Amino acid sequence: MTLARLRLARTEGVGPLTFRRLLARHDDPDAALAALPALSGKRPYVPPAEADARREMAALARLGGRFVFLDDPLYPPLLALLPDAPPVLAVLGDAALLAAPAVAIVGARNASSAGHRVAEELAEALAGKGLTVVSGLARGIDTAAHDGALRSGGTVAVLPGGLDVPYPPENAALVARIAERGAVVAESPLGTAPLNRHFPRRNRIVAGLSLGVVVVEAAHRSGTLITARLALEHGREIFAVPGSPLDPRCRGSNDLIRQGAHLTETADDVLDHLPESPRAGPLFDPARMAETLAEPSPDGVDPLSAPPEGRAEIIELIGLSPVSVDEVLRRCHLTPPELQAVLTELELEGRVELLPGRRVMRSPNG
Repeated sequence: MTLARLRLARTEGVGPLTFRRLLARHDDPDAALAALPALSGKRPYVPPAEADARREMAALARLGGRFVFLDDPLYPPLLALLPDAPPVLAVLGDAALLAAPAVAIVGARNASSAGHRVAEELAEALAGKGLTVVSGLARGIDTAAHDGALRSGGTVAVLPGGLDVPYPPENAALVARIAERGAVVAESPLGTAPLNRHFPRRNRIVAGLSLGVVVVEAAHRSGTLITARLALEHGREIFAVPGSPLDPRCRGSNDLIRQGAHLTETADDVLDHLPESPRAGPLFDPARMAETLAEPSPDGVDPLSAPPEGRAEIIELIGLSPVSVDEVLRRCHLTPPELQAVLTELELEGRVELLPGRRVMRSPNG
């Protein structure tokens, strides 16, 4: 069963929706895998060889890890609510911790000493209250959050590459500590080096695992703000620690407060506003999700696998003047999740800027 699930999840073009549909329509993963050729259209589904999947399974077992699949009872329920939830996660450590109530703490890589201290103290206090602290293991605030959480409780680190490729490399010892008292998670296959396009996908997992996201120092147009926006789109609470208006590392986080994020100075500021479940938001619509899952996938293409040609089309539709994201959606040939994936990648690359009010414009320097 695990072998078939892994081959299905690792098949190019089989995204979250196709994975869910196949498992819902067939008795077992082997039958779902056997059904792939009949679904192939312009882009055929070619699963990895059985030997390759067995090698990945054996390598993960040697690390002491395990796979958690989207239909597994251990799969984190908050993450499963995302329309682009990963079909499979590789987990090192306590997989059950992924289902515990969690708060993400994220921020600048070049954080100030004050930012480090705030992140550590917030993480330690929140973990001491029984919450799991989630972050992305990056330098700066992420590392401080993991360190602080380990003093009093558990933490989850989400890697941008494979589970066996700690990033940054100097955090390899921290990964080992987290695996002992928490969990380390990766969506990509073992051996995958972290590339630019992997970071937005890592960020959506950080946001998806959490009831709320705390931002400690974030410059404008930073990956941290992308994490906050993804969290907001999925109905999660946003918290931000105020910083000096003279520090460019705080301009993005201060702007979040102006836009309605909860001003956060202590753990109590988080605990007082942390919901028990996600709020209904633009993408958090169970009825629409059920309807989408019932629809057939045209031409063997998963609706959540953004085609490479979609990038060029979107760039052509976006100019230097702000335009509504809904207008771009009406004029392009992508589905809403595809468009979201393309815009997130372009934003991280600095080619477009996402603005308040669901507007987007081309970056002057892009």
